Amino acid sequence: MTFSKMTAYLAIGAAVTFIASAPAFAQDDTANAGRYASLAAQVEDRPGDPAFDYELATAAIDAGRYGEAIIALQRVLAMQPNNAAARAELARAYALAGDIDTARAEFATVVDDPSLPDPVRNRFTGFVRQFDRQIQGGGSDVSGFVDARIGYDDNINAATDLTTITIPLFSFLGPGTLGAGARAQGDEFYEIQSGISGVAAIGRQDRVFASALASWRDNFDSRTFDQAAITGTAGYAHSFANRDVVSLSGQVQRFWLGRDGFRASYGLIGQYTHALADGEALTLSAQWNRLDFDTDPLRDSDRFAASLGYVTRMVSAALTGGKEETRRQAGDAQSNWFLGANVGGEFPVADKVAVLAGAAFDLRRYDAADPLFLAKRNDERIDLTGGIKFALTEAIFVTPQASYTRNFSNIALYDYERWTISAGLRFEF
Repeated sequence: MTFSKMTAYLAIGAAVTFIASAPAFAQDDTANAGRYASLAAQVEDRPGDPAFDYELATAAIDAGRYGEAIIALQRVLAMQPNNAAARAELARAYALAGDIDTARAEFATVVDDPSLPDPVRNRFTGFVRQFDRQIQGGGSDVSGFVDARIGYDDNINAATDLTTITIPLFSFLGPGTLGAGARAQGDEFYEIQSGISGVAAIGRQDRVFASALASWRDNFDSRTFDQAAITGTAGYAHSFANRDVVSLSGQVQRFWLGRDGFRASYGLIGQYTHALADGEALTLSAQWNRLDFDTDPLRDSDRFAASLGYVTRMVSAALTGGKEETRRQAGDAQSNWFLGANVGGEFPVADKVAVLAGAAFDLRRYDAADPLFLAKRNDERIDLTGGIKFALTEAIFVTPQASYTRNFSNIALYDYERWTISAGLRFEF
């Protein structure tokens, strides 16, 4: 083998290192497009020239015109069937076009070339193994995080700052003084959250997945409003040829308040994700949850929700609506329909520094009059969050942040505002 041929093999190998992880990647480069256009204009003047067709094909690949590249390389191989460099480029074109099966077959042919030097053969054999892994569904992956933070919350119980209130049912008694638990309380806190998720391929287009999320929040001076939760999710996902994904999962959660059991829930989630260009996606989901309250059975309910989402590399947004229906008629004052919208994102502003920002709106309309206040409850809540994410390493981050909540309600007891500031350390793996 000549030095120039071996160099060509090595160059091809370097160019296709990313194929297994991004088979549908497309370049948008003005220079590459110009080079391809210049060569394409000469096709009729240089028929049957393998060297020209090879150059045209590599230009077409760089310009993202994989179909034209495949045709040009097939012309090369029709005249030079033992041209391993052209066959490797053909495999690259198929892979970038999304045809992993054909790409794998072409690379396997290159590996069988007896003139291929061992270093190049080893690299191409590695590509074949990666293609095999994709054909089998992508293997398995596990990721997770641990987030610990400390801060101050000026309203740990999400309560009104009023000290007295008049209850219409007992208006003849005049204003009543609210107890400490019904008035806004501020306190310092620490909070720990952690999560782990995994996915495993069970076929070319089928995967199973599972995740667990746990959180613990301890207020320094008040045990009554300490919170803890554990959520587990497991499901199945199917990917279509156009990269869309449909999934169905089950979810269970246990929530504690004041270190006592407060609520359990379980449910089902169905989601369809439509892939767009540049890593963007649209999602449509439907969810049902059954909520069981430990000490207040009148609040036991079924919750139905549908959501439409939009995701980019830096921003996610969603619109959600649904109905929460108590299972006992006596608790109908807690039944409500709701509509919400949220948007959030992470925006890099410097090397290892990003700004975090989010906003959400939630509207609720209750079905029946509150038995004490003799009116149907109407709420609108606004949530704002902002922070900074400093990368100490690739896996460890410092995240100071602040949040503000304002809940507007026609019943004074549920009308409140809340500020929280905190600083955290986050580890991702």
